[in-house]
Amino acid sequence: MVRTISTEHSLIHNSDAIPAFWQQHVTSGVLTARDGVKLAYALCIPAQPAATIVISSGRIEAYLKYQEVMFDLYNQGFAVFTMDHRGQGLSDRMTANPHQGFVRDFADYVSDLHLFITEVVSARQPDGERYLLAHSMGCAIGALTTLAHPSLFQKLVFCSPMFGIRPALPGWIANSLLNMVERRYQKAGQQEGYFIGQKDYSPVTFDANHLTHSELRYRLFRDTYANTPEVQLGGVTVHWLRAAMKAMDFIENNAGDIKQPVLILSAGDDTVVDNRRQRRVAGLMPDAVLHSCEGAYHEILIEADRIREPAMNKILDFLA
Repeated sequence: MVRTISTEHSLIHNSDAIPAFWQQHVTSGVLTARDGVKLAYALCIPAQPAATIVISSGRIEAYLKYQEVMFDLYNQGFAVFTMDHRGQGLSDRMTANPHQGFVRDFADYVSDLHLFITEVVSARQPDGERYLLAHSMGCAIGALTTLAHPSLFQKLVFCSPMFGIRPALPGWIANSLLNMVERRYQKAGQQEGYFIGQKDYSPVTFDANHLTHSELRYRLFRDTYANTPEVQLGGVTVHWLRAAMKAMDFIENNAGDIKQPVLILSAGDDTVVDNRRQRRVAGLMPDAVLHSCEGAYHEILIEADRIREPAMNKILDFLA
């Protein structure tokens, strides 16, 4: 049985090991999407990989945030690949304000991920099993990509999947609000703008955060974004939210077509995604197991050890 050795205690002692791993074993690059958008990616491949894991990250995330996860998976014998989705991380932004979370359609995310796998992942790791490890928005992208290209992954792991978002408003109310805000921007002569309550990147203190109970991992996450300001991303735009609603509806309506074994890790105290809809979608997948990480905030992969360790063990056991 595979076990992760990563703990918050070892994270302190790995303060030199992880940067050294990143310098010695991680390769970064840039892929050009079909419409010319530049997509940043990173990968690491051990000498004899047991299998390949593709990480599909969440909204606002950059691959720099996954250094500990990649370190853990590499040391468990996996080749690991990840790409910053368009509009975030070190990939190209598509609005004049680089802090705005924007995408034209989630089909663009799917096209990018498929291109990344065919042009980069398959070129470097053409053989063996390939698995998806996804978080939040990355789960929606991963589910859509699996529906469009069923043979890409043999197993799927969804952490805090964005199959619904909070607050979980009825569709007609959400659409009415979107239409109202969109008309406001059109009247002002603006093509794009934030949805109600959204703004530029603005980090909150650890005590006010609802992402993780780990002060150390939270500080490392925020320090990374402070030291690399080009990865900072703020709230969502009207266009992104409308595209997300369309994508989540499509996933729920077609979840029965995801035939692969699926492990869903649901964060028990999630305030970002809608766990009720998440459970509903999970129930529609023929071979899905949903495990609730009790007491967990949204960011399971950077949670406190009491939550992260069992979650990582469950992932590794599922993939073993």
